[in-house]
Amino acid sequence: MIDTYTALDLETTGLHPKQDRIIEIGAVKVEGGRQIASFQSLIYPGRKLTEQVCALTGIQDSMLEDAPEAEEIIPRLLEFIGGDVLVGHRILFDFAFVKRAAVNQKLHFEKEGIDTLKLSRKFLPQLESRRLSCLCKHFGFSHQAHRALGDAQAASTLYLKLKELFGEENEKDFSPRSLHWQIKKETPVTKSQKERLYKLLDKHRITIDEEIQKLTRNEADRIIDRILATYGR
Repeated sequence: MIDTYTALDLETTGLHPKQDRIIEIGAVKVEGGRQIASFQSLIYPGRKLTEQVCALTGIQDSMLEDAPEAEEIIPRLLEFIGGDVLVGHRILFDFAFVKRAAVNQKLHFEKEGIDTLKLSRKFLPQLESRRLSCLCKHFGFSHQAHRALGDAQAASTLYLKLKELFGEENEKDFSPRSLHWQIKKETPVTKSQKERLYKLLDKHRITIDEEIQKLTRNEADRIIDRILATYGR
């Protein structure tokens, strides 16, 4: 069983790595069961946040206006993580978003991870909920919910507690496993797509939350299809 790792958590614009963006990263590096360093940054996503995301995280568009972009932060995050195993609550979600951002920068990111949500579901079936906030309340941990660094710290504390309670007799469950998420490098929006989008927006006198210059080709296609379905040509 490991006691040296990086616990990772993200806040994002939505739930889908192929179309949503990271807005905050939090990570804590743990050695020998003790936190030795932390990493935190807001990230400008190139689009406006939904009311639901703002309400959940407390992050507002104004907080992201001057934040660095993923292209600046992701290399620093990968350097911080180094060769560590990842720990997190539903860690594949966070891994997938980071891998997408890394692949888009032609950076290598393959990892093993330990999922505290899976561990909680197996070893705490009697609890009504295995949400991170509920588990922290159950064990009496302090927790800044739905902010990346607070959730990363909570996932780390939860992992160590679960390992203490159940790890000795269930070593296999607490062993890292390879994280898999297949994604290809995405190409940026083309000149013709941008021109078509601007024409459609002008013709129908509408605005979109996304920043057109920051779109990928697939994202631009989805927006164009959405406008055509709603407003016609």
